[in-house]
Amino acid sequence: MEGRRRLKAIPLRILLPNLITLLALCAGLTGIRLAFEGKLELALYAIVFAALLDGIDGRLARMLKGQSKFGAELDSLADFMNFGCAPALFLYLWGLHNLGNVGWIAALAFATCTALRLARFNVMIDDPNKPAWAGNFFTGIPAPAGAITVMLPIYINLLGVPRNAALVWFACLFTLVIALLMVSRLPVFSGKQLGKRVPREMVLPMLVIVVVFFALLISYPWEILTMGTLAYLAALPLGYFSYRDYQRKDAEAASPAAMGAAHGDQPPPGDASRTDERPTRLN
Repeated sequence: MEGRRRLKAIPLRILLPNLITLLALCAGLTGIRLAFEGKLELALYAIVFAALLDGIDGRLARMLKGQSKFGAELDSLADFMNFGCAPALFLYLWGLHNLGNVGWIAALAFATCTALRLARFNVMIDDPNKPAWAGNFFTGIPAPAGAITVMLPIYINLLGVPRNAALVWFACLFTLVIALLMVSRLPVFSGKQLGKRVPREMVLPMLVIVVVFFALLISYPWEILTMGTLAYLAALPLGYFSYRDYQRKDAEAASPAAMGAAHGDQPPPGDASRTDERPTRLN
């Protein structure tokens, strides 16, 4: 029919990142099913796979210039399911249920903080007053890293440490700490600048490192996840100090002396009127 409005075709570069996001969502939901079936190890594999896909879809969208508002909303919903609900259920089914209501409250707190963390990220991403260097940092631990980190007690248990009352209580407290770090104002390295440009001489070594890493992850999953989680936690203060260093440099650049020197705008000796005006104008 001639008067019928034709639907606008959607470019493949926009569809592809969304398909990867949906694949990650399916992995997370499958992980929940496996956890209920008692196959916790396979469930953890599913969440790690979902986290890897989550790191790919955003980079692929930026590389293909396929960002869209729909994709951003879909990614947030998938992240809440994969990295909020799924880890909370894993921990509860694994051992937090032994603590009764206390364990359930810890699981609820983690899922809730994940939702708050994602909502805050969506609001802050369009902040026009944010300096350019702030893109190198997240505010609080990101949801995928929080999900991988919070399951540290399960990794320890799978390495052979018995799941006794001490480990379960540690898991409860650790879950609350990670939940608070997710909604905190702690600056955390985003890693978004990594991988944009790789020197030609480093291409082959990088490929070898990636292959070796995945080989180790497949062969020794709980050892690698445990060491990676501990290394990530130990590196959190580095992000804080780096952020403060950027703030200090910005403050120095914005000081009246620095601005006057940069523009050659020094008042002549004895000109008291100009000396008094400058602080007033900058304030």
